[in-house]
Amino acid sequence: MAFLRKVNQVLLLLLVLTLCGILYKKVHKGAVLKDKADVDSESPEDMEEEIPVVICAAAGRMGAAMAAINSIYSNTDANLVFYVVGLRSTLPRIRKWIEHSKLREINFKIVEFNPTVLKGKIRPDSSRPELLQPLNFVRFYLPLLVHQHEKVIYLDDDVIVQGDIQELYDTTLALGHAAAFSDDCDLPSAQDIHRLVGLQNTYMGYLDYRKKTIKDLGISPSTCSFNPGVIVANMTEWKHQRITKQLEKWMQKNVEENLYSSSLGGGVATSPMLIVFHGKYSTINPLWHIRHLGSESANANGVFSCQREVSIPGFKILTRVGEMAPVRCAGCSLRRPRFNSQLPTVSNSSSRGSDTLMQYM
Repeated sequence: MAFLRKVNQVLLLLLVLTLCGILYKKVHKGAVLKDKADVDSESPEDMEEEIPVVICAAAGRMGAAMAAINSIYSNTDANLVFYVVGLRSTLPRIRKWIEHSKLREINFKIVEFNPTVLKGKIRPDSSRPELLQPLNFVRFYLPLLVHQHEKVIYLDDDVIVQGDIQELYDTTLALGHAAAFSDDCDLPSAQDIHRLVGLQNTYMGYLDYRKKTIKDLGISPSTCSFNPGVIVANMTEWKHQRITKQLEKWMQKNVEENLYSSSLGGGVATSPMLIVFHGKYSTINPLWHIRHLGSESANANGVFSCQREVSIPGFKILTRVGEMAPVRCAGCSLRRPRFNSQLPTVSNSSSRGSDTLMQYM
């Protein structure tokens, strides 16, 4: 009897422990599911997608770059991160200008571009040497500069953004396309604009069709061009298709055969992109990149003046055309006022107080 009593006690104890274990698991599982639900419900706000914007800041064009950044930041509530690219010698100046102006509020990363990657890939050209500056080729190397983002926006420094950059970022890229651009022929009034400033909007204006290598591409010289000054890029496709390597191949071919030059309409950075991306890119809403607004031309003495204003309702970006940086386009009725309005002020610890970036160029 004593033995059976002990057995019953052990069994009762095991039963109690089993019930306690089951109850604990149910309570614990409920708490875990609740915590997970709370995390899931908060994640859309807490993990808002970051929009990376790449823009260059060259030594002689700092004011232009800062005005472009300010115009982007001032016209959106999106979560932005700016990748400001410069050569090693300019990096301290870039940081100083951002951190000592209202741009200190932006989320930014300063990235050094090493010009040695261009060695042997740029043909010397005396007609427009400013187009041979290393930072003009940063757009070729986006995956090497921006690592943790799938989708990236690249902007030239000669733009003033008047729309919400979120709209540009939401551009849909077709399956298999590494980038999206705005076609130069998209707008009904595009032909009038191009006649006004005397610039090309077809491949004929960028490639030398007298060369066999260009003819063998089988691209019609009347094909509408696009302008890679505004790019929405898919980094996965860019790397998968080895876009950078393809662009470098055509740069080297140009060194050997002089397939394009800055004497043609697009200089030396646009032409290889026209070749590599021909028929393989998505399109950006043309209002997000209208070229030749507030453009410049030179007279016989080499003095630049601004052409008349071209009015297109609803445009999102103003783009300067010509040799001079927008900051130096005196008298532009369309470009200059908007550029000046976007120049952030720089705080100065001296008695001068607050200065515009113009004084720091």
